[in-house]
Amino acid sequence: MDVVEAGSGTPLVLLHGIGGAAEAFDAQLAGLADRHRVIAWDAPGYGRSADLPGEPDLDAYADAVIAVLDGVDAEPAHLLGVSWGGVIATRVALRAPELLRSLVLADSSRGSGRTTEGRAAMGARVEELRSRGAGAFAAVRAPRLTASGAEQPVVERVTALMSRVRLPGYRNAARVMAATDHSARLPLVVTPTLVVVGTEDQVTGVAESRALAERIPGARLVEIDDAGHAANQEKPGEFNAAVRDFLAEVDARGGVPC
Repeated sequence: MDVVEAGSGTPLVLLHGIGGAAEAFDAQLAGLADRHRVIAWDAPGYGRSADLPGEPDLDAYADAVIAVLDGVDAEPAHLLGVSWGGVIATRVALRAPELLRSLVLADSSRGSGRTTEGRAAMGARVEELRSRGAGAFAAVRAPRLTASGAEQPVVERVTALMSRVRLPGYRNAARVMAATDHSARLPLVVTPTLVVVGTEDQVTGVAESRALAERIPGARLVEIDDAGHAANQEKPGEFNAAVRDFLAEVDARGGVPC
């Protein structure tokens, strides 16, 4: 796995969404590096990272995160996941809570396997990517990730990132999402958790983030006004402030559960 690092302090590991890459966190690498050692990965099958072998399940992606934590000596770490990255992060928290200081789930979900519609949508996305090609796929889908009033450079950046997805990596991620529903296991999360969502998120939606916050014991919810699904890229100032404050609280009490 390829990673990008900045700063020093308690480790903060960032997991991007299904249409992203490490570069989706440029604003966090710059904005949080004064207090944290910020580490953003290219997920397996994305960016400069190789695909996982075979047909990996969600546990394989969680194992990949754990391997990164060990490989860059970042244990215990704050773990932040956006969308699909948040689903992976949740699985890491369930499997290896001793490796984490905190969990931040941004514009994420319990998994697309929760509903028949969600599972079908994941399959449809893969077929759309296969038939259109990455550039045309991104031109159609990426604008949905931002709020209606998002600045054009932000929309263009989100689109450019998505246009670089590779079919094998995206297909594996979509299959994993379609097979996942963390609903029943969320009460087992013991890691201090922050849930962040843009108020104009039209992909996973505000209701889904509220469901995460309600089911994870002690979780805190922050809604970012006028931001869509890519809230960390659209409103980096507000996003970084919410994350910074939460991580500071966790670090102040030694990273113990709420």
